[in-house]
Amino acid sequence: MDLRFLQSFLRVAETGSMAAAARDLGVTPAAVAQRIQALEAEFGVPLLVRAGRRMRPTQGGSAILAPARELLRGADALRALAAGSDLAGVLRVGAISTALTGLLPAILKRFVALAPRVDTYVVPGSSAELFRKLSAEEIDAAILVDPQFVLPKTLEWRLLREEPLVVLAPAALANEAPGDLLRREPLIRYDRNHWGGRLADAYLRRLRIRPKERLELDSLEAIAVMVGEGLGVSIVPDWAPPWPEGLAVAKLALEADAPRRRVGLVWPRASQKQALLGTFARAAVNDPPSRQGR
Repeated sequence: MDLRFLQSFLRVAETGSMAAAARDLGVTPAAVAQRIQALEAEFGVPLLVRAGRRMRPTQGGSAILAPARELLRGADALRALAAGSDLAGVLRVGAISTALTGLLPAILKRFVALAPRVDTYVVPGSSAELFRKLSAEEIDAAILVDPQFVLPKTLEWRLLREEPLVVLAPAALANEAPGDLLRREPLIRYDRNHWGGRLADAYLRRLRIRPKERLELDSLEAIAVMVGEGLGVSIVPDWAPPWPEGLAVAKLALEADAPRRRVGLVWPRASQKQALLGTFARAAVNDPPSRQGR
């Protein structure tokens, strides 16, 4: 059995999409489909079935999910042993969209210098999605928003960035008071399904502001573009650059005690990949591992 075929099956089962699995694995959707077909031929049963627009495991596919993950983890451990170093194998890291461009590139540059033999897979997603994947051991670590609940003691947290909430407004409204804009102008709301969006919603509720909602979007970059087009104002975290270029927007600061979105790295304390994860954490904060943000 080719372990790449098993890995492709797991990624399709986890993402629900041949195309998404192909992007994660750096191959074409046709290659993923061929691998699945070969695996099904070897097992003699279908492993995936289409349900609407998503691919889902069959009964036989569901039965092998957990053993397949364990087999791949074992293969990673064997690679590390063969390399004669704990800093070898595979590391699967999830990241929210703004971290993909604003934080992760510099982290990966430092990590590759420290652990050049490690194969790193990056899995994009929302904080809630990544937390679920981490809990299900589908990824090894995640860069996400600090949730509004207490993290289990089984998880380690390292703060990477604090982002104050700001009001985004068209450039022509740069001299207006943020509170007045939120009460008067149409609101382009940060999706409340996202943990950062819930933070912004809680702030509006605290001030008893009932905005005139125009749109609700899950992409901060798209929100910034909409504001730049004069469609309304928004309240968002001041996320790590780069921001979209050519925007005619103003960033208006709120009061000093306004909420902040905390973005950090989280990983399981009892992982078999502690050496890799510790090295990744050092690359993430560019500091010795003893200094923690929480």
